[in-house]
Amino acid sequence: MSLQPGHRRLATVVVTVLVFVALLFVGTTVQVPFVALGPGPTVNTLGSVDDKEVVDISGVPTDPTTGNLNLTTVSVTDGMSLFQALGMWMSGTYTLEPRDRLFPPDSTPDQVREQNQQDMTGSEDSATIAALRYLDRPTELGVATVAGNGPATEVLKPGDQVISVGGTPVSTSSEMQAAVKRNAPGTALPIEIDRGGVRQTVTVTLAARPDDPKVGYLGVTPEVVNADPALKISYNVGDIGGPSAGMMLTLAVIDRLSPGELTHGKFIAGTGTIDENGTVGPIGGITHKTRAARDAGATVFLVPQANCAEAASDAPDGLTLVKVDNLQGAVDSLDAIGDGKSAPHC
Repeated sequence: MSLQPGHRRLATVVVTVLVFVALLFVGTTVQVPFVALGPGPTVNTLGSVDDKEVVDISGVPTDPTTGNLNLTTVSVTDGMSLFQALGMWMSGTYTLEPRDRLFPPDSTPDQVREQNQQDMTGSEDSATIAALRYLDRPTELGVATVAGNGPATEVLKPGDQVISVGGTPVSTSSEMQAAVKRNAPGTALPIEIDRGGVRQTVTVTLAARPDDPKVGYLGVTPEVVNADPALKISYNVGDIGGPSAGMMLTLAVIDRLSPGELTHGKFIAGTGTIDENGTVGPIGGITHKTRAARDAGATVFLVPQANCAEAASDAPDGLTLVKVDNLQGAVDSLDAIGDGKSAPHC
């Protein structure tokens, strides 16, 4: 039995309305497995957050600073509906990424946030040491932890200062690790330490590394620490996590502890990880960070060398992208810009 024309039109309208309501319900209530990444807050590392200095230095004289050395961040929007995700994507300001790239399925959001905070703490520690080593201020290489079942358990203690390994002087974690790895398992390795002000040489018989049985394993975690008891450096970056603020925090410490101004009064922004040797590493979300920096007023952006191609592909107008691969290069570039000279560009 066929429907009359009027009934067919009514049925079509009803079906259309039902489909529209279903799409509206799905589009506004069902969460998509994506997050939106966009420009995040920027923080002047020479300024303050919540009335607390971002880089707080006490116990030694500091030098006045002006201008900006802004760290940059990426905003993350989670829990989006289909329509919200489409709207953000169509805006041209945000990009969509699979959610599990930022929030792994085997980790809770709280665990991810905790890891980000740990990464920030590690970045702050590295910034302090990189700056102090650059300024030739006192640092020392110490034992942070000793593996409970490792070959050094009964020999080394947390807090021991390490002076040499196998007769080779060491002053950084990487130097100590390299000195150990040059020896095969079973080697009786002499290690010169300072324990409580007393220098002594102890011997550890190396085991085999779990990941490479041909390489010697000591079983300690080394760390470089500030050796000036008067100098205190702490950080207050607000609710920001991850390791990518390292370079900008390092530059702020250098600016505060050395004569002259790295910024020369200019608005500088940037990003990049840092290690205790001053090596600048790549980060994620570089184009969002450059946009955030330009929106905040920056005219120069320090870009890790490995991020240069991506940053240059979508560089905001009026923002000079300066390529850096280490701390010395960043300082040299800022000095060149202050003197009106050219610096390595992306």
